[in-house]
Amino acid sequence: MIDTVMSKQFPVSVLFVCLGNICRSPTAHGVFLKCLADEGLQHQVEVDSAGTAAYHVGNPPDPRSTMVAARRGYDLSPLRARAVEGADFEQYHYILAMDQQNLNFLKAMAPVNFTGHLSLFLDFADSVDAREVPDPYYTDGDKGFELVVDMIEDASAGLIRHIRARHAG
Repeated sequence: MIDTVMSKQFPVSVLFVCLGNICRSPTAHGVFLKCLADEGLQHQVEVDSAGTAAYHVGNPPDPRSTMVAARRGYDLSPLRARAVEGADFEQYHYILAMDQQNLNFLKAMAPVNFTGHLSLFLDFADSVDAREVPDPYYTDGDKGFELVVDMIEDASAGLIRHIRARHAG
């Protein structure tokens, strides 16, 4: 079990981070919540998402993300964009960035006493060759959003295995 003073309500807490918190990180948030529920772990892991930029604070996920996720059985409709805050480093055990640029921002922002796990989300993927989840915002059509869901599903399965192995108790 993690021995830091972090989430009091849940044994494990995960924050997904991208730039604006309207495409990749809310998709990860919604997919991971459903994967946890499918595994009976929804009461063991707190999940949230945020962006390193405050461009879209308060807005719902991009309609294309919501539509593609819904076709795959994931509900993003309750989610609203927010920006990463300093308090997130006290709240979350795992802070997972969608790409290197956002990971670099998070590393620069992290307090020196942060003892949680800070990495790229795809570090948990088994079948994805890429290290970064590409930003589908400027893609034409649904193809980029479908790819994002594929990558996130893979990494979500790996993260659940990791959490089970590391935090079972």
